[in-house]
Amino acid sequence: MCGIVAATGHPDVAELLVEGLERLEYRGYDSAGIVLVDGGELWRRRAADGTRSVSVLRELVGSAPAGAATGMGHTRWATHGHPTVDNAHPLSDCSGTVAVVHNGIIENHRELQAALEAAGHVLSSATDTEVLAHLVEDGLAAGRDLVDSVRQALAAVRGSFSIAVLSVAEPDLVVGARRNTPLVLGRSGEASLLASDIPALLGRTDQLFVLADDQVAELRPGSIRVSTLAGAPVRPAALSVEWDLEAAQKGGFDDFMSKEIREQPRAVADTLLDRWAPDGTLTLDELRMTEEELARVTRVYLVACGSSYHAGLVAKFAIEQWAAVPAEVEIASEFRYRNPVLDPAALAVGVSQSGESLDTLLALREARSRGARVLGVTNVVDSSIAREADAVLYTRAGPEVCVAATKTLLAQIVALELLALTLAQVRGTRSAAEIAATVEALALLPAGIEEVIGRAKEVDQVAEALAGGRDFFYLGRNLGYPVALEGALKLKELSYLHAEGYPAGELKHGPIALIEPGTVVVGIATRNPLWEKFRSNISEVASRGATVVLVANDGDQAAADLADHVLWVPESEPLLAPVLDIVPLQLLAYRLARLRGLDVDRPRNLAKTVTVE
Repeated sequence: MCGIVAATGHPDVAELLVEGLERLEYRGYDSAGIVLVDGGELWRRRAADGTRSVSVLRELVGSAPAGAATGMGHTRWATHGHPTVDNAHPLSDCSGTVAVVHNGIIENHRELQAALEAAGHVLSSATDTEVLAHLVEDGLAAGRDLVDSVRQALAAVRGSFSIAVLSVAEPDLVVGARRNTPLVLGRSGEASLLASDIPALLGRTDQLFVLADDQVAELRPGSIRVSTLAGAPVRPAALSVEWDLEAAQKGGFDDFMSKEIREQPRAVADTLLDRWAPDGTLTLDELRMTEEELARVTRVYLVACGSSYHAGLVAKFAIEQWAAVPAEVEIASEFRYRNPVLDPAALAVGVSQSGESLDTLLALREARSRGARVLGVTNVVDSSIAREADAVLYTRAGPEVCVAATKTLLAQIVALELLALTLAQVRGTRSAAEIAATVEALALLPAGIEEVIGRAKEVDQVAEALAGGRDFFYLGRNLGYPVALEGALKLKELSYLHAEGYPAGELKHGPIALIEPGTVVVGIATRNPLWEKFRSNISEVASRGATVVLVANDGDQAAADLADHVLWVPESEPLLAPVLDIVPLQLLAYRLARLRGLDVDRPRNLAKTVTVE
């Protein structure tokens, strides 16, 4: 989710780059930097000051060399390496004559780094990106030009990327390329430009083009040439944009929530990237615990708030089933006030999108004070929870602007399931083949999410049929229960309608007294071990006049026969199913809120990060 902007042939390139980064701050703000070609050397300035990074950078470029017409800029959402100046892009090679900016993840960077260091290269950052600069350096040293050196470098990497590269050896040239992450091109007079997103180029050019996967762009003053990685020339697709700047930052969507819902396949895919080591073992981001220490864990406490708590409820099933370790899920704001019994064999896992949720942070400190080891699951590198934890697992969902969690939640579930598999691996409770099969099943989730999102219009029709509803009960059993809780929370947050989530078996212990004609019951009916019992629970509410909406697997006629409306999802393994089952409930809550004329990005009384108890 980093922001990239580059240009050549522009008389005021430093101002263009900084303005572009200001427009791309929503893509990341951990650090920022620019590099310009100044004669025979690179002029580079970087800043790592959190949300002030781009502002600090603007102050630094006051000393930019006059006459520089080629340069690149970057605003970072950290994945590999803390948000420090040393890890800020643009990153350079050993000679200081090549610079690279990158959005994405290089999965095999550890292998590439080891080979580069064995060949004498000295890497100065903790990022995955820097290997690209040194690979390009090797190509230039072998006599290749910059374009062919970039092609050679990209042939060696696995992962996702949009990059821009420049070298003092060809001072008027910027080379761009992409795979799986966006890159747009523009031309205006003698200036040629590229960026990771449209806002950076709005008003700077009226000619926009889209670079496709595995294509390389050569930007020179007044010209753009595009070819495949193999070198075959191609004509880039023209892009017509009628958005204003605010709409462009939302990717053309009406609001950030709809944009972020549609970014969920990428968020999950990025969270899964670079987790599978060459020796077949799973890896976490920053593991300051040995495998032996992990293997000695006898109980896991998952501590979180809101949607993150629901992710923890899903993880409980995975940890207990795969790793055979008892797991408890705790509301963070209550955890430290109940005198929890902990010891060095306990692992406290704090789950927080921002890594700054005070309830969760204080709960983890309490756990540590009682002897437990602490692991953080967060979306923000070097956040408070990340700094204080013994181990960290990052979700890599990119910035989430909407207050209601969508893509960060799905990324948390996937990350926690990776943690469950890691515990299973070190404890020997699942074979290598079983773990590999589960990792393969996880890798299929982004495509499944994409399929569910593609059915949004069907969900809209259900929402329109329910627009007059005022009381909603969300029911689930087994893994369907945390999904029901999340669906109810989303409806409450966004539409201000009364919604409650219950284990379906508890309904007859009191709440069923509230079921009457006009009540809407949303059930999670995808297949799990308690499906038969759940079917009976749904029959109970239907017989009392409730309108029944079921989330069901494609083609499940037995489920459809129980419902007034069905939200279809692809079939998946039960422990992975919540990642898919949650998506139609997000879409349903979104559409009901929009039908009520509400601001989905800024629900009343709520804040994105809770920093008070």
